[in-house]
Amino acid sequence: MSRVRLIQTLLIGGSVALLEILCRAGVIDHFTMIPPSDMLLSLIRIARTESWFWPDVLYTLRNLAVAIVIAVAGGFLIGLGVHAVPRLRRCLDPLFSSYYSVPTFVLYPLLIVIFGIGPASLIVMGALFGVVAMIVATLTALDRIPRALIKTARIMRLDALRGVLMVRLPAAAPHLFTGLKLAVAYCVIGVIAGEFILATAGIGRRLSFSYNNFDNQTMYGVLLLILVFAATLNALLNIWEKRLHQRWYR
Repeated sequence: MSRVRLIQTLLIGGSVALLEILCRAGVIDHFTMIPPSDMLLSLIRIARTESWFWPDVLYTLRNLAVAIVIAVAGGFLIGLGVHAVPRLRRCLDPLFSSYYSVPTFVLYPLLIVIFGIGPASLIVMGALFGVVAMIVATLTALDRIPRALIKTARIMRLDALRGVLMVRLPAAAPHLFTGLKLAVAYCVIGVIAGEFILATAGIGRRLSFSYNNFDNQTMYGVLLLILVFAATLNALLNIWEKRLHQRWYR
């Protein structure tokens, strides 16, 4: 284990242990937060006994997967198109820069009118959260490709497809992967948070329901599930990024 990983593990483990001690000692009121060990036990109990658990999990994962595909693929293609038309890019750059300063949730009444209360609204909400991050990352990636690599591809007489696969994509990969990770993170936020107000099912809806009913055991169990899922997804993306870079730069 590298030193950075060791420090991260100790920091997370120490934080969880400290929170456990504070909750058990009564410094943090049990009504406000339950100990992490109780969160884990609650999550296990919910997964084993509650009939709504797996349908809600699958509902959220399905919507999230579709939103991520739309945001990543759509953002990449839009980024390519905008990069190819400099005048269009000059017009859209201010919009991209200020996009996240306006809460996307202000659009939820319009989404309900157009798509209704259901999966379509959640997918669109998640995609709207993530697509601009991918567009900006694609533009940045294409801007950062060294001109020497492009000239080298021309000198070697690579056709357009081989030039993209062997030169442009490897050179742009770091920034593209940054956009991918941001788009995935924003989609997770958009879909799960959207379930608070736009859905009749899903993990976010269940979290909101348990919060409104003061059901701390269920609320913190579901919250732990979301945290573990987000951390696992981010770790998998980091592993994929490292392996892909090793393969391309070998």
